Amino acid sequence: MASFYVQNFGCRATQAEGAAIERQLEERGLARASDAANAEIVVLNTCTVTASADRDARTAIRRVNRENPHARIVVTGCYAQRAPEELAALPGVAQVIGNSHKHLLAEIAFTDHAAAAHPTKASQNRKCADAFVPLSRLTTSTSLAASLNKNYSSPIFVSDIFAHTELLAAPVFDAANERTRPNLKVQDGCDNRCSFCVIPFVRGQSRSLKLDEILREVDALVTAGYRELVISGINLGRWGRDLGAALRFEDLVQAILENSGLEKLRISSVEPMDWSDELISLVANSPRIAKHAHVPMQSGSDAVLRRMHRKYRPWHYRERVEKIRAAMPTAAIGADVMVGFPGETDAEFDETLHMVTTLPFTYLHVFTYSARPGTPAVQMKKQVRSQVASERNRMLRELASEKKLAFMRSFVGKRLDAITLNERDSESTECLTDNYLPLRLRGQHQANHWFPVRTESVREGKLMGAVDAESAL
Repeated sequence: MASFYVQNFGCRATQAEGAAIERQLEERGLARASDAANAEIVVLNTCTVTASADRDARTAIRRVNRENPHARIVVTGCYAQRAPEELAALPGVAQVIGNSHKHLLAEIAFTDHAAAAHPTKASQNRKCADAFVPLSRLTTSTSLAASLNKNYSSPIFVSDIFAHTELLAAPVFDAANERTRPNLKVQDGCDNRCSFCVIPFVRGQSRSLKLDEILREVDALVTAGYRELVISGINLGRWGRDLGAALRFEDLVQAILENSGLEKLRISSVEPMDWSDELISLVANSPRIAKHAHVPMQSGSDAVLRRMHRKYRPWHYRERVEKIRAAMPTAAIGADVMVGFPGETDAEFDETLHMVTTLPFTYLHVFTYSARPGTPAVQMKKQVRSQVASERNRMLRELASEKKLAFMRSFVGKRLDAITLNERDSESTECLTDNYLPLRLRGQHQANHWFPVRTESVREGKLMGAVDAESAL
C-alpha cells in the first residue's frame, strides 16, 4: 500500500484544504505516513502571502528531497498557483498543482504514482491529461527557474483561478490537540483588491460552501463528540453573497445554532465592514458563541488605508470595535496590523500606534509589509527601509504584549469557562477560555470538556486556575 504525507503552510484555510486532500488520498487506499521521510508521496501545500512563506516552501522541498530522495514531491497551494515554474525547477518535484486544480490533486497524484510504478499502463492511467497546461501558456511575474538557469520537466497543472468555482475543505484539527476544536472552512477566495495582497490572484473569487453541506459537517462533528467548532474562510464575512438567496454571514451563524447541538461556535477573522449590528448582537447574546472577535485593521492611518485600497476608514473601524466591546465587555478582540507599507511615514505610523493604544485590543498579529509580485504596492514609491519597519514591528508587538497581560490580569479571581486541550504534566491541563485566553487548569482532566474555572493568577503568560464546580458544562 502506497503511503503519503501532507505538510501545510500558512493559514487555516490551507490547513482545511490539506485535510480534504488527506481524506481523498485515504479514500483511494493510500496510507498516511508518520512523516515526510517515510512517505512515497509527499504533498507540500504552500502559502505565498509573504516572501518568507515562499522561502519556507522551497526550504521544505529541498529538505524532503535530501532526506527522502525517492519520494514523489507534489507541490500545491497558493505559491504553486502564483509561480509554478519556480517550483517545477526544484530538484525532486514531481508535479506542481495550483489551487485551480487542487480539488483534483488526489486523482492526479495517485494516477501518476501508479503510472510511475507501472510505466506500461501510463497512458490509460493518466486521467487528467487534459488538465495539463504547457509552460508556454503560463504567465507569472518572476521566474526563479530562469535565474537558476535550470531546465524543468515536472508536469504543471494550473489554469485561470477566476474560472473555478470549487471549494475544497474538510474539518482540520490542531496537530497537538486532535481531540478538540476542529476548524471548518466555509468560504474561499476574495473579491477585494487590497494593493498589497496577492491572495485574490491565487485563490480566485469569493465562493461559499452551501449551507446544507456546512450543517452536515457540523452534525458529523457534533456526533463525533466535539464540543467547540471554529469556522473560517479567506474572507469569512462574505459567506453567502454568491449563493443567490440573499444570505449573509449572520444567517449562517444563526442556522448553525438552530440546526445543530453544537455547544460552542467560535468565529475566525471577519473584516470590519462585515461586523454588522446584527452579527455583533448575535455573538453577544448567545452563550453558544465564543466571546471573541478578530477584526483586521492593517493601519490606523487614513492615508495608508487609502493606498492599501482598504474599504473602510479609521473612524469606521473604531466605531465597529468600540461597539463590539460595549456589547461584550469580556470578549477577546484581536487585529492584524501591517507596518512598513510603502510610503508609511513616521506620522502615519504614529496614527497606527495611537489607534492600537486607545482601542480595547487584547492581542495583535503584527506583520511587516512584504512585496508580492504582481500587486500594485510593488510599484509604489518610497519603500520603507527594513530597519525602520523592523523597529515599528517591535514597538507594536511590545504594546500588544502589555495589552494582553493587562487583559489576563483583569480576570484573576473571576470565573471563566474553558475547554480542556491536553494534559501538560501530572499537575495541570492546558485549556482555552471562551474569550480566547490560554489557561492552565489544576489537575489532570480529559481533553474536550468544558469546565467552569476560578482563575487564581497569571504565570508565564497564562492564566492559572482550578475547577469552580464539580460538574463540567
